[in-house]
Formats: sequence, structure tokens, C-alpha cells
Amino acid sequence: MIQSSELILNPDGSVYHLNLKPEHIAHDIIFVGDQNRVEKITQFFEKIEFSTQKREFKTQTGIYKGKRITVMSTGIGPDNIDIVINELDALVNIDFETRQPKEELTSLNIIRIGTSGSLQEDIPVDSFVMSKFGLGVDNMLRSYLIDEVSNPEMEEAFIKHTNWDLRKGKPYVIKCSEELEKIIESDKMFKGITATAGGFYGPQGRVLRLGIQDPELNSKMDNFNFEDNRITNLEMETAAIYGLSALLGHNALSLNAIIANRASGTFSIDPYKAVDELIAYTLNKLSGK
Repeated sequence: MIQSSELILNPDGSVYHLNLKPEHIAHDIIFVGDQNRVEKITQFFEKIEFSTQKREFKTQTGIYKGKRITVMSTGIGPDNIDIVINELDALVNIDFETRQPKEELTSLNIIRIGTSGSLQEDIPVDSFVMSKFGLGVDNMLRSYLIDEVSNPEMEEAFIKHTNWDLRKGKPYVIKCSEELEKIIESDKMFKGITATAGGFYGPQGRVLRLGIQDPELNSKMDNFNFEDNRITNLEMETAAIYGLSALLGHNALSLNAIIANRASGTFSIDPYKAVDELIAYTLNKLSGK
């Protein structure tokens, strides 16, 4: 039996942070970071069945072209992803009455639609990136037993290539869901490794008033290549989503609209247009229309 201190429920029986009950979510779930982006997606739905918000976690479930879909904001960072995916899994795979895992487990389809900066000069602003792998330099997933889902060969190659300081924790690599990759795949998308940092400034190589441990890290990441996979972009959620989803038996795929190019120093003139196009593409692929 899972103790009340470990799986916390609200007085109405909903899961603690997300404020959701099992019937509130679909099996196909879209993640966005920004709570204001939830309605940018659900505005295209024919019907919204349910809507709620607690803190930065906003959820709407409805129907798009006959397909039931949930859209949820996760906020920023791997720590929020730890909350969101564990609580989503609890909603479908733990009986809240008995507080026991169910005998028959459910696999969710989770697609992240985000914005990101490209590390490669030939991946321009306003393009789309599909994350074939998530490379976590955030250290969150190392709290779990990840050997069965990680890629130690790529991890070691990255550590060697960057002369990684293990005092920051050991990087991890997780592959995307091949099932979702086939559904969403497009010739228009760049593919590669998405690096996930635990912060926006120093962890991503930005310097304001504080010096950072490795000022050359971004340039080392730019030219890392493992079996023709290079690091395409840097953000704060993908590897954590891939890792927890793989461990819990869910399918996960991360898509990013590139709104900045760190190599060329450019930023999109109209970042909202790129995001809207990625939203429309993803919805149509999910619905099969």
C-alpha cells in the first residue's frame, strides 16, 4: 500500500499538484511549458470537456477532430517534469481507493510542444526539431534506477568529448518513443539530440555577473557527434520527460519550434507564427487527419 505521505491526494480525491482525477485526462497528452499556451492549442478543439489550474499546472481536455486530447502546462524545468509525469502515471496506473498499483497498466502518449534555441548554425530560426534523444545534464533522473532505459555508450562519449566535470553529476541519455516518432515524423523536421539543462543561465552557458564552471561547454556541445547524431538544441524538459516516461512505460516525444539560434546569435522575427504552425501540424498528426 502506498502511504498518504508518498501519494498525496486533495480532499476531493484529486492528485495533489495537478488537481486532476483519472477521468479528467485523455491517453493522448500534449505538454507545453507556458500555461498561456494551453488555450493556444485548445482554441482549435470542437469541445472542451474539462478545465482546471493549480499553480503553473493548467489542464484542458477536449475533442479535436473526433480525438480526445489533454493539453497541460508543466512550467519550467526537470523538477516540474518529475511532478507532472509521476502524478499522471498515478492517475492511470494506481487505484486511489486501495492505494495499490493496478494489475493492468496503461501507457500514455505524451508529446511536448516547446520552443528552443538551436546550437547548430544550419538549423535556422522558425524551423522544427524532433528530439531523437534527450541528453540530460540536469541530474534529476539520477535519483531513479535508469540503467535499463539509458544509453551508456553515448553518455560516456559525451563525458569524454566535453571533459565533463562529474561533480555536476553524470549526464544521461534516453531515446524517444519510436511509436510516436513514426506518427509525427516529417521531412520538414530536423532530428538530433536535445540537451536538457537544469537552469536557464549558467547551466546553459549564459554569463551575466557570475562565472561558470566551463565557459567552453556550449562550443564542445556544438561539435559533439555520436553515430551521426549531433546536439541540435538546448532546453530544460525533454530528457526528463523521456526518462520518466520510459521508466514508467509511457510513450514520449519532444518537438521544438526553434526561435533562437545560439550559433548565429539570431532570434525569430515572429516566434508565435512558428509555434502556431507546429501546434497545427502536431494536432493533425495526432488526430490522424
